[in-house]
Amino acid sequence: MQQVLHRGAALMQHHEEALNASWDDLKLFLACAKYKSFRNAAEELGLTSTTLMRRIDRLEESIGCKLFLRDQSGLTLSDEGTAMIADVAHMERHAFNVFRRASRSSNDTSGTVRVAVTEGPGNFWILPRLIDFQKTYRKIAVDLRCAMEQADVARLESDIAIQLEPPTNPDLIVARLGRLHIYPFVSSDYADLYGVPATLAELPNHRIIKQSAPQVDDGAYARVLGLKSLEGIVGIKTNSSVGVLYAVERGAGIGFLPTVSIALGAPLVAVDLGVSHHADLWLTYHKEFRTSERHKIVVDWLKQIFDPKTHPCFRDEFIHPNALVPMMTAAHEGFGLSGYVAATPK
Repeated sequence: MQQVLHRGAALMQHHEEALNASWDDLKLFLACAKYKSFRNAAEELGLTSTTLMRRIDRLEESIGCKLFLRDQSGLTLSDEGTAMIADVAHMERHAFNVFRRASRSSNDTSGTVRVAVTEGPGNFWILPRLIDFQKTYRKIAVDLRCAMEQADVARLESDIAIQLEPPTNPDLIVARLGRLHIYPFVSSDYADLYGVPATLAELPNHRIIKQSAPQVDDGAYARVLGLKSLEGIVGIKTNSSVGVLYAVERGAGIGFLPTVSIALGAPLVAVDLGVSHHADLWLTYHKEFRTSERHKIVVDWLKQIFDPKTHPCFRDEFIHPNALVPMMTAAHEGFGLSGYVAATPK
């Protein structure tokens, strides 16, 4: 009987230790499961790999089981980890909902709304229009994050996101804003000095400025051009869409840019190779923000400034950049890159 009591006490003590598992460590468990690598998860979390591994070891010890199978290829969820991850993700969703409700209910017509968007549309389309938005809605502060990394709205990395891939989380509201049409461009100076390729066969005589970044299909360049490889053609590779625009404007080569770039005032020349590409823009936000007045104002405003009926560059059908110029001038689209271009050294 005494032995049974000892076993019961030991089991109760283990349960108490498991209940004391840190919520912060459980969040680290989710990050490791997402990135399948201590190194990648640590970089994202701003921790060292050693610290992250020590925290996961502590969590595994407190709950009494191994959560990951570890080998040179990375991390794989164990059976116990697989069984546990849905519950931990559910806990996280409820925790985020608490903060969302608090944000929604506090001073609803004023406050901050965080918007995450890909770099080009954020810097050159949304940001200039924020000036007029602020004149009307002075109590709403828009915290605009322009980056190619996709923000996870469900995990409170942003309130609203505009991204190139539609999310699948059922807790999110998703609306398709429009379409970016991607087309090859050079600067007018480049065209004067080196000419413009008239066919794909002439392309090896030129250099491509290639963007490699999250949300960008890395194989799209070769696929659209009908080539097996871009080896020997790429002159500059960058993760920045702003960097591509800058390099093209400075005459570094041929860059694939949204046709909306023609509205920005940069002296670009369309390269007619018979190829184009497109990417849809998706707006997403959590359903908890449906009743938040300031979030609704920002969502409606974003839909308005990307409306294809008003802004033809976002229509589903492709419109040649040369045809866009008079259409967008008539609609007073261009905010211009005059300040940006003037600031670049020649």
